[in-house]
Amino acid sequence: MKFTPVFAAALVALAGSALAEEKVLNLYSARHYQTDEALYANFTKQTGIRINRIEGKEDELLERIRNEGANSPADVFVTVDAARLAKAHELGLFAPVASKVLESRLPAHLRTDDWFSFSTRARVIVYNKAAVKAEDVQNYDDLANPRLKGKVCSRSGSHPYNLSLLASIIAHQGEAKAEEWARGVVANFARAPKGGDTDQIKSVAAGECQVAVSNTYYVARLLRSDKPEEKKLMEKVGVVWPNQGTTGTHINVSGAGMLKTAPNKAAAQKFLEYLASDDAQRYFADGNNEWPAVASVKVANPALDALGKFKADQLPVKNLAMYQAKAQIIYDRAGYK
Repeated sequence: MKFTPVFAAALVALAGSALAEEKVLNLYSARHYQTDEALYANFTKQTGIRINRIEGKEDELLERIRNEGANSPADVFVTVDAARLAKAHELGLFAPVASKVLESRLPAHLRTDDWFSFSTRARVIVYNKAAVKAEDVQNYDDLANPRLKGKVCSRSGSHPYNLSLLASIIAHQGEAKAEEWARGVVANFARAPKGGDTDQIKSVAAGECQVAVSNTYYVARLLRSDKPEEKKLMEKVGVVWPNQGTTGTHINVSGAGMLKTAPNKAAAQKFLEYLASDDAQRYFADGNNEWPAVASVKVANPALDALGKFKADQLPVKNLAMYQAKAQIIYDRAGYK
């Protein structure tokens, strides 16, 4: 069959039109959990929208989006921790999203105008049951008590998890009290800050220190471990929900926002709304041993259930973001490296 130039041109135009109408979502994700595969596959099954995913570290992805500028293909940025979501906001990368679905499904304190929390994790105190009494570590303030001198270990003060914790202390108690607390914790260090939360738990179990703070999903991961040595390790460690008589235990989040330059804005909003659905909430939260942001959704997670119920801090996530820079200054002044 011979094509005329006009017919060939028409075929090209039709192909271009079909390509333009293909439903896609370009997702930049700093989450790396196996269960997210099912999360994304279910979205495509429900909507017919294919997901193109680029994974990387938070800072690398944010820098990539900035460098791509107006030509960025990114529709949605997904990451963990309010500090990192706030950074994208501060860089002017997110677009406001007006959605009745998100407003009705997500509690007000877990969302902002342009980014949304879809799961929560809590920052608990872990202690060596042979060396410390649970009643001595009931509050974050206790970590700065001189009776714990030489007993506290920690990850870096510049890590977003610790910055968010101090930001919550600033929000509740003011800068002066927050700095007093940071200096007290530094005075109680058993060693210089190093490693991640799992390392702190293992150090507590080994007696290198006696007290530390950790995100609950690290605790749950070890509790769900099939390794005999990790089961034995967790027998030595106790867990306390701090501040149950006052503000409640500090929580942080995993979340996402739509990019200002998103080429597929309708698909992006549909994806964010999907993340607030019952099925997606279970995938999103249980993939990393977290809790759904939608209160009515229940997750069957034996490790989290074993930790029991607790009172969570209701501080708006935007307030955690508000005091990040101040928290870093205070940690630096206190020598919390």
